[in-house]
Amino acid sequence: MKITVYTDGACSGNPGIGGWGAVILIEDTKPVHLHGGSDHTTNNQMELIAAIEALKYFSESSILNFFTDSKYVKEGIESWVHNWKRNGWKTTAKKPVKNKELWKELDAQITKHTINWQWVKGHAGNVHNETADYLARKFIEDR
Repeated sequence: MKITVYTDGACSGNPGIGGWGAVILIEDTKPVHLHGGSDHTTNNQMELIAAIEALKYFSESSILNFFTDSKYVKEGIESWVHNWKRNGWKTTAKKPVKNKELWKELDAQITKHTINWQWVKGHAGNVHNETADYLARKFIEDR
């Protein structure tokens, strides 16, 4: 079964009010839209939470094509997190990793799945990325 996920985060002010959105496309079914937010957050936190919440949606181990427009999330989970764990959650500059608890949660979530991480340019006309962005901004606008 083919499963594709698109996630996005948004923030008005940084920090400020922020939202996250996810679009889950499961072969031959209607798209699933998830979204939420926080009154005091950052854009990077919303990007991470979008990925975490999308992965939590799946109760069983799945093979996922996962699209994010956040290089922070993609590069962080594909390469930086390995060094952070090895270095006691410190950066190469020996400073504490920002958003450590969210990174730990995302790292735990990915162990349940086989994920093909892909970066997509934001605000470039990709319909599912635009929908994830809309869902993220909806939380902000509804406040």
